[in-house]
Amino acid sequence: MAIEWAGLSPEVLLRLDREGPEPLRAQLEGGLREAIRAGRLQAGERLPSSRELARQLGVSRGLVQECYGQLYAEGYLTARVGSATRVAATSSLGRPARSSPAPAARLEVDFASGVPDLASFPRADWAWAVRDACRTVPTADLHYGDPRGDRTLRSVLAGYLRRVRAAVADPADIVVCTGFAQGLGLALRVLSRTGVHTVAFEDPGNGRGETLTAVTRLGLEVTPVPVDERGIDVTTLARTAARAVVLTPAHQSPTGVVLAPDRRHALAAWAAERDAVIVEDDYDAEFRYDREPVGTLQGIAAGRVVLLGTVSKSLAPAMRLGWVVCPPHLTAAVIEEKRLDDRGSPGLDQLALARLIESGRYDRHLRRMRAVYATRREALVDALARHAPGVRLTGLAAGFHAVAHLPEGVREEDVVAAARERSVGLYGMSTFRMSGNTTPAQLVMGFGNLSERAIESGIATVADLLEPADQPG
Repeated sequence: MAIEWAGLSPEVLLRLDREGPEPLRAQLEGGLREAIRAGRLQAGERLPSSRELARQLGVSRGLVQECYGQLYAEGYLTARVGSATRVAATSSLGRPARSSPAPAARLEVDFASGVPDLASFPRADWAWAVRDACRTVPTADLHYGDPRGDRTLRSVLAGYLRRVRAAVADPADIVVCTGFAQGLGLALRVLSRTGVHTVAFEDPGNGRGETLTAVTRLGLEVTPVPVDERGIDVTTLARTAARAVVLTPAHQSPTGVVLAPDRRHALAAWAAERDAVIVEDDYDAEFRYDREPVGTLQGIAAGRVVLLGTVSKSLAPAMRLGWVVCPPHLTAAVIEEKRLDDRGSPGLDQLALARLIESGRYDRHLRRMRAVYATRREALVDALARHAPGVRLTGLAAGFHAVAHLPEGVREEDVVAAARERSVGLYGMSTFRMSGNTTPAQLVMGFGNLSERAIESGIATVADLLEPADQPG
């Protein structure tokens, strides 16, 4: 697709050698011809007017007009009276076509987990916050600033986390980042330099895929620790060589269980005895339905916990805004890692997020989304009860995904493959297990980005796959 420049004439990077033996016109023709052949100028793109290109290059307008005329005659350019000179559509026919990956099969209904309702992003509120941030930002704050992040946002986040998540949060110990991946990377790079060689992850959990690749690239060993109905098994963790553990205690990903109170205290004791650090991913704890919100583990062991949070689930992943609440003894090192990474996250976006939270619009959005997700949660429960009563659901207390336990005799991998042939995206628990084991057969079913009608349609489409086939009499 050609770029359609608006307003002033576009610029084109061309070099002319006034000391060389080749005439300027030949250089200009050759430069434009090569730019078109190489794809730097693509079919349909507008070129500068002859007057403007002559001004840019410091040559006569007549020279440019002659050059354009020659390339028009050769079929490289098109021109109409009263219209701009453009690259001809046929100019790219001689270039070898680039192979592009085949598009992924389109899913009519996709039960992918971890995706919020993207259509409900509060566009009007965010636009208001951005305008207000641009209007009020001091000129000095448009500089690079503190790599920790904008001081206003860090103060607002500290108050929010203390109020809503019962965290111990001081603005001086908060580092704004681009999300969970960067926050985890900052923390683990610092820990690796303090003598941590092994990091434990919940199993099933998020210790696979991109996360596993990022951790192993740091030279760290990853060890899985099982999760049961009461959260991570601290006794098993204590038998490993790990001096750091990454976990989701408020709403375990993906099982949905809450870390039991006695295990919270046992985990804090393990960290103190082992001189270890807990990395807490507080990813969607604002969305609870059947009980009061569960506070952060960091609130009872602030000196041993790195708390990671983002707005990827509460607003949208495209925001690329998160935060690291550091134990004081790690703060300086994490700040330095952030400075070396990118010198700091986008300042105006940080100010806009601060305004969104300060104004109460962020809380209002969360209240509305709790109601939306609760309705979709019930739609999933009802659809499975009617169409596939043999499927048991767990992990429904919070967030916007649930675990579907398939009946005996139903193979997880068969269900996932057959559903995709029907344009329904289902995802097995095996993708969250470090072993990749497909038993017991379970599905992790996200409903955050699906309407109630889509949930009903998707379950009806795959219902027969979720129940064991009738046995011959």
